[in-house]
Amino acid sequence: MFQVSRTPAARLLGAALSAAALASVCAAHPAAATAAGPGTPDGDRLTITVRDAGPGFDGTYELSCHPAGGDHPDPDGACAVVEDDTRWGRDTFAPVPEGSVCTMQYGGPATAHVTGVWAGRPVDATYDRRDGCEISRWDRMVPLLPDLGGPARP
Repeated sequence: MFQVSRTPAARLLGAALSAAALASVCAAHPAAATAAGPGTPDGDRLTITVRDAGPGFDGTYELSCHPAGGDHPDPDGACAVVEDDTRWGRDTFAPVPEGSVCTMQYGGPATAHVTGVWAGRPVDATYDRRDGCEISRWDRMVPLLPDLGGPARP
Protein backbone atom coordinates (compact mmCIF):
# COMPACT_ATOMS: atom_id res chain seq x y z
CA MET A 1 0.00 0.00 0.00
CA PHE A 2 1.28 3.47 -0.93
CA GLN A 3 0.60 6.52 1.26
CA VAL A 4 1.17 10.09 0.14
CA SER A 5 2.63 12.33 2.82
CA ARG A 6 2.17 16.06 2.29
CA THR A 7 4.32 18.64 3.97
CA PRO A 8 2.74 21.90 5.19
CA ALA A 9 4.36 23.74 2.25
CA ALA A 10 2.84 21.29 -0.24
CA ARG A 11 -0.60 21.71 1.36
CA LEU A 12 -0.25 25.50 1.15
CA LEU A 13 0.75 25.31 -2.52
CA GLY A 14 -2.20 23.00 -3.23
CA ALA A 15 -4.61 25.39 -1.51
CA ALA A 16 -3.23 28.35 -3.50
CA LEU A 17 -3.61 26.48 -6.80
CA SER A 18 -7.16 25.45 -5.90
CA ALA A 19 -8.07 29.05 -5.05
CA ALA A 20 -6.59 30.28 -8.34
CA ALA A 21 -8.54 27.67 -10.30
CA LEU A 22 -11.77 28.58 -8.51
CA ALA A 23 -11.21 32.28 -9.14
CA SER A 24 -10.76 31.69 -12.87
CA VAL A 25 -13.98 29.65 -13.05
CA CYS A 26 -15.93 32.28 -11.11
CA ALA A 27 -14.56 35.22 -13.10
CA ALA A 28 -17.18 37.55 -14.53
CA HIS A 29 -18.42 36.85 -18.02
CA PRO A 30 -16.91 39.39 -20.46
CA ALA A 31 -20.39 40.60 -21.46
CA ALA A 32 -21.13 41.54 -17.87
CA ALA A 33 -18.94 44.61 -18.15
CA THR A 34 -20.95 47.81 -18.32
CA ALA A 35 -18.36 49.84 -20.21
CA ALA A 36 -15.48 49.20 -22.50
CA GLY A 37 -12.30 48.92 -20.51
CA PRO A 38 -8.77 47.64 -20.93
CA GLY A 39 -10.03 44.05 -21.35
CA THR A 40 -12.59 45.03 -24.00
CA PRO A 41 -10.83 47.39 -26.43
CA ASP A 42 -13.81 48.08 -28.68
CA GLY A 43 -16.74 46.60 -26.76
CA ASP A 44 -19.16 44.22 -28.45
CA ARG A 45 -20.07 44.88 -32.08
CA LEU A 46 -22.80 43.31 -34.19
CA THR A 47 -24.07 43.79 -37.73
CA ILE A 48 -27.74 42.90 -38.20
CA THR A 49 -29.14 42.43 -41.71
CA VAL A 50 -32.93 42.05 -41.94
CA ARG A 51 -34.67 41.03 -45.16
CA ASP A 52 -38.28 40.45 -46.22
CA ALA A 53 -39.67 41.83 -42.94
CA GLY A 54 -41.43 44.73 -44.67
CA PRO A 55 -40.97 48.46 -45.13
CA GLY A 56 -39.36 50.12 -42.15
CA PHE A 57 -37.81 46.86 -40.95
CA ASP A 58 -35.51 45.75 -43.78
CA GLY A 59 -31.94 46.97 -43.78
CA THR A 60 -28.48 46.54 -42.33
CA TYR A 61 -27.75 48.02 -38.93
CA GLU A 62 -24.53 48.39 -36.97
CA LEU A 63 -24.68 47.98 -33.20
CA SER A 64 -21.97 48.46 -30.62
CA CYS A 65 -22.42 47.73 -26.93
CA HIS A 66 -20.44 48.64 -23.83
CA PRO A 67 -21.24 51.51 -24.51
CA ALA A 68 -24.37 51.25 -26.72
CA GLY A 69 -24.19 52.97 -30.09
CA GLY A 70 -24.38 52.56 -33.85
CA ASP A 71 -27.18 53.14 -36.34
CA HIS A 72 -29.48 50.43 -34.92
CA PRO A 73 -32.97 51.91 -34.25
CA ASP A 74 -32.78 50.99 -30.52
CA PRO A 75 -29.14 50.45 -29.48
CA ASP A 76 -29.85 50.51 -25.73
CA GLY A 77 -32.71 48.01 -26.00
CA ALA A 78 -30.82 45.78 -28.45
CA CYS A 79 -27.74 45.63 -26.21
CA ALA A 80 -29.91 44.98 -23.16
CA VAL A 81 -31.78 42.05 -24.71
CA VAL A 82 -28.57 40.34 -25.81
CA GLU A 83 -26.93 41.05 -22.45
CA ASP A 84 -29.96 39.63 -20.59
CA ASP A 85 -29.81 36.45 -22.70
CA THR A 86 -26.07 35.93 -22.19
CA ARG A 87 -25.32 33.00 -19.86
CA TRP A 88 -21.98 31.43 -19.03
CA GLY A 89 -21.45 28.23 -21.04
CA ARG A 90 -24.35 28.86 -23.44
CA ASP A 91 -24.28 30.36 -26.92
CA THR A 92 -26.57 33.39 -26.90
CA PHE A 93 -27.09 33.08 -30.66
CA ALA A 94 -27.40 29.27 -30.81
CA PRO A 95 -29.76 27.77 -33.38
CA VAL A 96 -32.81 25.74 -32.38
CA PRO A 97 -31.47 22.37 -31.20
CA GLU A 98 -31.60 19.54 -33.73
CA GLY A 99 -34.64 17.31 -33.19
CA SER A 100 -36.73 19.96 -31.38
CA VAL A 101 -40.49 19.51 -31.59
CA CYS A 102 -41.92 22.75 -33.01
CA THR A 103 -45.41 23.93 -33.84
CA MET A 104 -46.18 24.00 -37.53
CA GLN A 105 -46.93 27.67 -37.98
CA TYR A 106 -45.48 30.16 -40.40
CA GLY A 107 -44.36 33.55 -39.17
CA GLY A 108 -43.67 35.10 -42.56
CA PRO A 109 -40.71 35.38 -44.93
CA ALA A 110 -38.52 37.61 -42.72
CA THR A 111 -34.89 36.60 -42.23
CA ALA A 112 -32.05 38.13 -40.26
CA HIS A 113 -28.31 37.56 -40.24
CA VAL A 114 -26.30 38.65 -37.21
CA THR A 115 -22.50 38.78 -37.41
CA GLY A 116 -19.76 40.31 -35.31
CA VAL A 117 -18.32 39.76 -31.85
CA TRP A 118 -20.20 39.29 -28.59
CA ALA A 119 -18.56 38.54 -25.24
CA GLY A 120 -15.25 38.09 -27.04
CA ARG A 121 -16.62 35.35 -29.33
CA PRO A 122 -17.42 35.49 -33.03
CA VAL A 123 -21.10 35.60 -33.98
CA ASP A 124 -22.55 34.31 -37.27
CA ALA A 125 -26.23 33.51 -36.72
CA THR A 126 -29.24 33.35 -39.00
CA TYR A 127 -32.86 33.81 -37.96
CA ASP A 128 -36.14 33.12 -39.74
CA ARG A 129 -39.78 32.56 -38.81
CA ARG A 130 -40.53 29.21 -40.51
CA ASP A 131 -41.98 27.43 -37.43
CA GLY A 132 -42.93 27.99 -33.80
CA CYS A 133 -39.41 27.35 -32.48
CA GLU A 134 -37.83 29.81 -34.92
CA ILE A 135 -40.52 32.42 -34.20
CA SER A 136 -39.81 32.10 -30.46
CA ARG A 137 -36.07 32.33 -31.09
CA TRP A 138 -36.62 35.51 -33.14
CA ASP A 139 -39.02 37.04 -30.61
CA ARG A 140 -36.53 36.38 -27.79
CA MET A 141 -34.12 38.76 -29.57
CA VAL A 142 -36.54 41.70 -29.99
CA PRO A 143 -35.49 44.61 -30.12
CA LEU A 144 -32.17 43.40 -31.58
CA LEU A 145 -34.42 42.02 -34.33
CA PRO A 146 -37.58 43.89 -35.36
CA ASP A 147 -40.81 43.17 -33.51
CA LEU A 148 -42.96 41.41 -36.09
CA GLY A 149 -45.35 40.13 -33.37
CA GLY A 150 -48.94 39.21 -33.80
CA PRO A 151 -50.25 36.52 -36.11
CA ALA A 152 -48.29 35.19 -39.06
CA ARG A 153 -47.45 37.82 -41.67
CA PRO A 154 -48.21 37.05 -45.33
